[in-house]
Amino acid sequence: MATTRYLLQGPRVAIRHVCRQDYAELSALHEESAEMHRRWLDARAITLEAFESSLARLEQPTHEGFVICLLDTSAIVGGVNVNNIVRGALQSGTLGYTSYASTTGRGYMTEGLGLVIQFAFDQLELHRLEANIQPDNASSLNLVKRLGFKREGYSAAFQFINDEWRDHERWALTAETAQASNHRIGN
Repeated sequence: MATTRYLLQGPRVAIRHVCRQDYAELSALHEESAEMHRRWLDARAITLEAFESSLARLEQPTHEGFVICLLDTSAIVGGVNVNNIVRGALQSGTLGYTSYASTTGRGYMTEGLGLVIQFAFDQLELHRLEANIQPDNASSLNLVKRLGFKREGYSAAFQFINDEWRDHERWALTAETAQASNHRIGN
């Protein structure tokens, strides 16, 4: 991808929209990370049909899908979706994100998710982002804390994952809080 056009970039990573050409790389990353994801996500292999269905969903105005790429190699190190975008008086969206086993622990997700947050508040003109996280997922909880999210509540039996209803903590960030805290990458 020598002519990759990124939406935003930080010191080490950049974000762009996910595209059909990402299927092979994302499928391999998902497979290599299945054990790491098993407790938190549906760990089944990604079929081409499921991937294309996901891309079709991302074409709707209620969803945006991004990949986080290393600037030096363009390799994908994470993925972020802004789902359930509501306009009007709310101007909000819900974040979903994933990292991969081969690149965790290096700060790429903090930098990349920070870029997506900046894009969501500036380009998408959202006012609020929410992340729902399973209480035992310490890595994910620490990630949103680093980015300035505040815990707002607890949702019992919130999401059906791997054949069971899972509780989640609800965390949120507003555009004003992000700006006041200067949690934007590259500023």
